[in-house]
Amino acid sequence: MNVEVIAVGTELLLGQIVNTNLATIGEALAEAGLDTYRQVVVGDNLERLSQAIRQALDESDAVILTGGIGPTQDDITREGICAATDLEMAYSDEWAAYLEEWWARRGREMPPNNLKQAEHPAGAVLIPNPKGTAPGLDLAIGKKRIFAMPGVPAEMKMMLADHVIPALIDVEGGPAVVRSRVLRSYGLGESKVADTLAGIYDDLTNPTMAFLASLGEVKIRLTAKAATTQEADALIAPVEAEVRQRLGTIFGADDETVERIVFDALAERGWTIGTAESVTGGMIVTRLTSVPGASEYVRGSVVSYATEVKEKLLGVPSEVLERGVVTEATALEMAAGARSVLGADVVVAVTGSAGPDPQEREVGTVMVAVAPPPSPCT
Repeated sequence: MNVEVIAVGTELLLGQIVNTNLATIGEALAEAGLDTYRQVVVGDNLERLSQAIRQALDESDAVILTGGIGPTQDDITREGICAATDLEMAYSDEWAAYLEEWWARRGREMPPNNLKQAEHPAGAVLIPNPKGTAPGLDLAIGKKRIFAMPGVPAEMKMMLADHVIPALIDVEGGPAVVRSRVLRSYGLGESKVADTLAGIYDDLTNPTMAFLASLGEVKIRLTAKAATTQEADALIAPVEAEVRQRLGTIFGADDETVERIVFDALAERGWTIGTAESVTGGMIVTRLTSVPGASEYVRGSVVSYATEVKEKLLGVPSEVLERGVVTEATALEMAAGARSVLGADVVVAVTGSAGPDPQEREVGTVMVAVAPPPSPCT
């Protein structure tokens, strides 16, 4: 089953609200084994919204809309569905009574415009909303389905889990499984990774392959769809093996991040770690401490951006600094000094030329040094 998702709201187009709903819905559909070929954001314009709904119905088996079903003038999702399907607008006396009771329980007078939430395209089933006043909509158009949910994330998530996903699985004839395996590669750019794996990529249909470049690594995502988890994993396994063999630069998979692998290695040895950072300005220790449980391994960091800080805090000899800040000798002295100051077993030190103007060396030059624990023999 192919599902298209439409988020409604001009505020989303303007970036005034971060659109987390599309990510939530996409993840829920994938976990249920349902395909999503397209997600669309449409502003509060009736003509454009109805056009988007008609196109989605032409190209997909089901359409999920989120947003635009509240009580105000710019809530036009109901009208958009009617315009796209040539249905009349109906009115639910039962939901109108629910709204009046909802406000009365809170001892407040209900603004008349709230009754707009009792309107719905003729034939639609109203989906209960325990967290709010706007009901969702479930509408069958021939063999296709339209679902409309509130834009408020808490209301949308409950409706999605309790009604929409189960209804789609029922139409599909039972759940499928979508499994992804993310392989993490270092040392090669995204284009080089893609070129190396081109022969595999071109022949794949299930599983599929995608590339994602991020700081310091390129991820290769393998995604398979099958009736069971075991079958999906079996589809991924031979492709993963071929990717690993071709690249030779895979250092981890899924949650095996650089930080987690470093911590595992430290735990195995009973070591702690610290950093002495100049060119990176604390970025290394920031990444390390972003991982839960980092305090068990990370002693701290000395961000010695200025040359005099390298000398005063880390004890880098002045004669070493006079020969240059961006040198192997300076990096080694920074590492040794930080190990003493921080009381860490191992320290990584970095110094370099960050730019925009060169400092001693070409912009981008970085010196990295590691001070390990002293040898037992010394």
